[in-house]
Amino acid sequence: MAFAHTAEVIRAEAALKAAGFPVRVMGPPPDMRTGCDMVVEFELMREPSARRVLAEARLAPLAVAPVRAGMLEPVSLFQSVDFGQWLMVRAANMKVTVDKETRVIVNVSGGGCPDVPALAELMVGRTLEDAPAPLERGQTLCSYALELAFREAQRLLPLDAGSAS
Repeated sequence: MAFAHTAEVIRAEAALKAAGFPVRVMGPPPDMRTGCDMVVEFELMREPSARRVLAEARLAPLAVAPVRAGMLEPVSLFQSVDFGQWLMVRAANMKVTVDKETRVIVNVSGGGCPDVPALAELMVGRTLEDAPAPLERGQTLCSYALELAFREAQRLLPLDAGSAS
């Protein structure tokens, strides 16, 4: 499913997941690009049910097409770099760097979206538990990618691991 804006993709993913649909956010093939470089992948056989869920959430996709070659997956590939005291996790163009011992976020970078500076201000200096999830405040592709990097950092640095040092 393709949507006009990133915020709609984020809302559609949340609504469909809440309704029990297994969905993934993907990069669209070139012929489906609409200005929003994300689409929601779901089981095509469940399209009528998915459309009902989206209608209840006041969302309407611009297009629905079967998955085919050329689908990209830019926001679900992670890279992590261990800098000794710090761990940097990257998802797409966004990076979050965390002190491994204290679990305090020391840097947020990347993107180019207007909400990145505000998200960085909210997150830097806070622990992975205390920092707000990026999608609580942002609605851009950058905030979506930062959310994925943030969740991956939480997974890689579980709470009990920091206290074991």
